[in-house]
Amino acid sequence: MKTNIVTYAPNAPIWQAYRNDFSILDRDVNNKPLAYLDNAASSQKPNKVIKAIVDYYEQMNANVHRGVHTLSQLSTDAFEEARKTVQFFINASSEREIVFTKGTTNAINLVAYSFGRTEIHPGDEVLISALEHHSNIVPWQMICQDKGAKLKVLPINEQGELCLDQLPSLINKKTRIVAISHVSNSLGTINPIRQIIDMAHQQDIPVLIDGAQAVPHLSVDVQALDCDFYCFSGHKMLAPTGIGVLYGKDKWLNKLTPFEGGGEMIKSVGFEHTTYNDIPFKFEAGTPHIEGVLGLAKAIEYMLDIGLKSIKAREMYLYQLAYERLAAIPGFKMIGTAKEKAPVLSFLIDNLHPYDIGVLLDKQGVAVRTGHHCTQPVMHFFNIPGTIRASFSFYNNEDDILQLDAALQKAIKLLS
Repeated sequence: MKTNIVTYAPNAPIWQAYRNDFSILDRDVNNKPLAYLDNAASSQKPNKVIKAIVDYYEQMNANVHRGVHTLSQLSTDAFEEARKTVQFFINASSEREIVFTKGTTNAINLVAYSFGRTEIHPGDEVLISALEHHSNIVPWQMICQDKGAKLKVLPINEQGELCLDQLPSLINKKTRIVAISHVSNSLGTINPIRQIIDMAHQQDIPVLIDGAQAVPHLSVDVQALDCDFYCFSGHKMLAPTGIGVLYGKDKWLNKLTPFEGGGEMIKSVGFEHTTYNDIPFKFEAGTPHIEGVLGLAKAIEYMLDIGLKSIKAREMYLYQLAYERLAAIPGFKMIGTAKEKAPVLSFLIDNLHPYDIGVLLDKQGVAVRTGHHCTQPVMHFFNIPGTIRASFSFYNNEDDILQLDAALQKAIKLLS
């Protein structure tokens, strides 16, 4: 569990300066300083992102596209410039490949419905993994049930890693799509998705990647990965809630039919026939989450200013520090010990229920997540009711970890 990172001192001035950009971190919770360690569920927002949202409403609030008046043109220009920012962030080949959605869940559902509608038939198979968030399980279950197809699952081992050696036996001529998470939200496992993509593509099978937990911590290059679809949410990477992205290769977005109908996604409408708009607009029915898109672009700019490599190193430093302190507590058991991990520490204490510990931590100002983390199959595999999950962002510091350590030890005494 050791890392080689020794240069990212937790309270170095530069990191404190970034922490100062997050006003919410100065507040108290239950008369204690807030130690926010629930970043895998949703990140906090820097003041620049909040300001971008306020500026939109104060300076150019208007609907985008087709408006001839000045405010509409300003909003449209900013909205489409944000699309280019996302394109640059994940290195898509064109802004046409960037579809704005409500989040990762919405993006996966869009693909499951649109792809499944024409590409999945009775007797076909869809392959996912045992590590998936419910959002990358249920939509595929639904489309398989509708189409008479079969959902197959790549298993995991006791370390919380995919059993990649079983992948060749699970991919066959019936497989229509592979849908895999980049990073496990409940265990932090970083999956070898490039290897999975290569194996699937050898049989001309498209691959969807759930990147919700990857984009806050890793540098994602969709062209280098060669994935067919990549989905992620803004609210886990400093942006507002209710905004997400579906990247899709041009050839797939042009081929698939729209997920929703309405305004914006059409070229012409008659009672007998409708002609759909060009991509990406044919998948963006209705008035979009404009301020969310602008906030997402500002969040990306903020992360790029810091540097994605620096963010990753900083977060893994904090993760390692937290692990070393908590591992010294009697009864500590880490769940998920993959060799490649994101800064997610999922654990249990003896036979104490995670929910009880979570409540007592909150009383001491420490925000963690407890439960199954929308990965019930993972919890069933380990035969546990859930875990306590502490997840880290670059704006956390040593004081947060010390507060977690002290609060956890106090909770254990109260419950023992």
